[in-house]
Amino acid sequence: MRYWMLGLALWMGQWATAQQTVGLFFNDSLAQDGYTLWTPNRTTYLVDNCGRLVRQWESDYSPGLSVYLLEDGSLLRAGRENGVFNSAGVGGRIEKFSWEGDLRWAYSYTGPNWHQHHDIEPLPGGNVLVAAWERKIVEQARQAGSDQDREYWPLHIVELQPVGTDSAEIVWEWHLWDHLIQDHDPTRDNYGPVREHPELVDLNFLPPQGGFSGADWLHTNAIDYNPLRDEILISARDLSEILIIDHSTTSTEAAGHTGGRSGRGGDLLYRWGNPQSYRRQGPEAQRFFLQHDARWIPPGHPRAGQIMVFNNGRNRPDGFYSSVDIISPPLDANGRYQLDPGKIYGPAELAWTYPADPQDGFYSGIMSGAHPLPNGNYFICVSDLNLFIEVTEAGEEVWRYVNPIGSNGPVAQGQLPPFTNVFRATRYPGFYPAFEARDLTPGEALELDPLPLDCQRFSVATQTPAAAPPVVRVQQNPFGEELQLHKATSVELELSIYQLDGRLRYRGQWEATTLRLSTDHWPDGFYLIHVRNPKNGQVAGIKIVKA
Repeated sequence: MRYWMLGLALWMGQWATAQQTVGLFFNDSLAQDGYTLWTPNRTTYLVDNCGRLVRQWESDYSPGLSVYLLEDGSLLRAGRENGVFNSAGVGGRIEKFSWEGDLRWAYSYTGPNWHQHHDIEPLPGGNVLVAAWERKIVEQARQAGSDQDREYWPLHIVELQPVGTDSAEIVWEWHLWDHLIQDHDPTRDNYGPVREHPELVDLNFLPPQGGFSGADWLHTNAIDYNPLRDEILISARDLSEILIIDHSTTSTEAAGHTGGRSGRGGDLLYRWGNPQSYRRQGPEAQRFFLQHDARWIPPGHPRAGQIMVFNNGRNRPDGFYSSVDIISPPLDANGRYQLDPGKIYGPAELAWTYPADPQDGFYSGIMSGAHPLPNGNYFICVSDLNLFIEVTEAGEEVWRYVNPIGSNGPVAQGQLPPFTNVFRATRYPGFYPAFEARDLTPGEALELDPLPLDCQRFSVATQTPAAAPPVVRVQQNPFGEELQLHKATSVELELSIYQLDGRLRYRGQWEATTLRLSTDHWPDGFYLIHVRNPKNGQVAGIKIVKA
């Protein structure tokens, strides 16, 4: 009989030998030459393809959450300011820094009844789109036709025109609350047949497979702007849908149902991902599962005009796995989104997806993002793994980097990656205008005690763990092909176990005090164990060796 010899405990932090756990793992010649930007804490980092620091920007505020490098070399970021209402993705402050790091403009979009969150979007000409919550008290919700006695904080979007160094003017706005439908109460506002109005959002729709964020209604986590169509794309996580609205309207037209280039005011022009939300099909038609980072593919890319989404895959009926999905919305001869009477919005199939195989080797339950690159490849941020990768159209991985920066700064090479989820990371090509006439001389790698740099090296290390205080106990295992985990809490946890190369080995809810897992087909090696409770999470490591 074969047995598993297991480390005595899960541990946080130290590994005994300085083998590779963070930083650059692989840089192929097929990768897009350029610079990668992300903001894991109050510092925003820009590194080259070899993982060497090129520039960093310092803020007094934690991320809130998105960050952009603008064509003039300035940095636009959202910062966190707690307000009256706080939910996941809370922001509140918008800052603009020069290339040199000087704060040039800052504005707080927060108050007793509104608060910026998750995403901002720079517009041509210098204005900024802002995704924000707005408060609707219980009485307002009832009047709108809600079947629940609670407050709502739904989405609204404002376009800010910066003024001076610390002010802004709202020059356009759109409110989801103006575009509702409900069939709960005929004596209240917005009453009508939901199925006949896909251009409106059902106030009482609850996701059948989880993800409901309560007062943070829809939990919008991304907005994107298409200057060619003058439209705004919205990722409505709790609907598991993307939505498109017209930006060519006036604010008055955006509050109604006519006007703008579309002639439809602020109503939805298109939606995709979960037709259950407008009652035209059942769960078998759902394609998105609590997605993030919806965006148009810009001109110049082979898939220009299509829409890309990081489909987190949480609560998929066929298993927990993520994918990067691309769709091609069907347009009629006038460029309008097609919808046949009584049918659902197309397309019926994805235009492209990653990964196709294996499904369980790629998962992040929260955050994450993906975007196209000028060379035809795709850049992906897998937040739960602190992993940034670039893949080709054929799905071949050509660049891999593990973020070494946590909330308290960099970890040393050989330590486990920090448990600081990165909202997104962005690769800017070397010819991006921001880099023109700039000093791009690279410094050192971000991690402490870096290994000798080899940009063409791919290494999956084999480490021996050092002793550290146990977090969640692992049973010394005399029971054959079985792993036993123990927790000293009655709280239900979410458990993920990954191989060091990112392949998912186990994913599920941890309810009982003792959890027994079959490891019959697990190979020798190191594993990362993610344990997440409703409030926070931790990363631990374990070595499993057959004997």
